Amino acid sequence: MKKVRKAVLPVAGLGTRILPAAKTTPKNLLNVWDRPLLAHVVAEGRAAGIEHFVFITGRGQGAIEDYFDHAYELEANLEAKGRTEILAAVRADLPSSGEMSFVRQMAPLGLGHAVWCARDLIGDEPFAVMLPDMLMDAEPGALSQAIAAYEAVGGNIVVVEPAPPGEAHKYGIVALGETSPGFDGRLKSMTGMVEKPAPGTEPSNLFISGRYILQPGVFDSLASGKRGAGGEIQLTDAMLDRLGADPFYALEYDGVTYDCGDPLGLLRANVAYALRDPAAADRARAAVETVLRA
Repeated sequence: MKKVRKAVLPVAGLGTRILPAAKTTPKNLLNVWDRPLLAHVVAEGRAAGIEHFVFITGRGQGAIEDYFDHAYELEANLEAKGRTEILAAVRADLPSSGEMSFVRQMAPLGLGHAVWCARDLIGDEPFAVMLPDMLMDAEPGALSQAIAAYEAVGGNIVVVEPAPPGEAHKYGIVALGETSPGFDGRLKSMTGMVEKPAPGTEPSNLFISGRYILQPGVFDSLASGKRGAGGEIQLTDAMLDRLGADPFYALEYDGVTYDCGDPLGLLRANVAYALRDPAAADRARAAVETVLRA
C-alpha cells in the first residue's frame, strides 16, 4: 500500500457565494481569526503527513502563491524593529523547498477538471483532495482521520457527515454497505452516490464533505472530459465510474465543518477559532457578547 504523500487543493473558484468580498481577494485567503483560511487547511494537511501540496489556481489568484513566499521587505522591517513574535507568525506558513506546486486551470470546467489538471504531478500514487473552503475543525484533523482509514482498508476514502435534518436532498448523498471494523462504526463501504436526491429517496443522511483519498485510476475516468451537472466535469461522476473497479469507503469524520464559501459559515468559523485561542478567548467572548447585547 502506497503512502498518501500529496494533496490537491482546488483554489481556482470565483467565490461567487461570498462576493463582493472575494472580488479582489481570493476567497481562500479571507481570514479565519488570525490567518487566511487556506493556511488552516494547509496546516491540517501537514499534520496528516502531506509532503507536497498541489494548488490548482486561476486568473487573478497570484496572491495565493505570494502568501506562501517570503515578503522580504516586510520581514526585514519586522526584524529591524525587534518584532520577533510577529515575524515568527509571518514565517510560520512558509513551505520547505519543493513542498508546493501551482498549476493554472485555464478554464472553470469543474472540480473534476481541476483535479485532472494535477495528474502529472500526482503520477501513479494515491492522493488527497482538500476543498479549501470547507474548514473541518477536528482533533485529529479530518484528513488525518481519512488517512488512518485508508491505512486500515485501502481503496478510496470519502469523508462524509450528516446533512441537516430535512436537507439531504440539497447534497451529494452516499449509499452505504457493510460496516468496517474499528472506527466506532463510522467507516462503511460505499455502494453508490446520488447527487441531490429527491426528498424521501435519500439512500442515507450522509453527504460528501470536503476531504477525499483517491486512487490514481480516477484520472482515467476524468480523461474522457465527460460533462455532468452544470455542464462541468464532475469529480463525483468520475468516482461513480470507478466504483466497480476500486473499493470505496465512506468515513463519517469526528469534527465540525464550517463552509467558509458562505458568509455565515465564515462568520461561524471566525467566532469559533477566536474563542478557542487561549491568548484571546476571554476578549473575543466579551466582544461577541457585547454585540449580542446591543
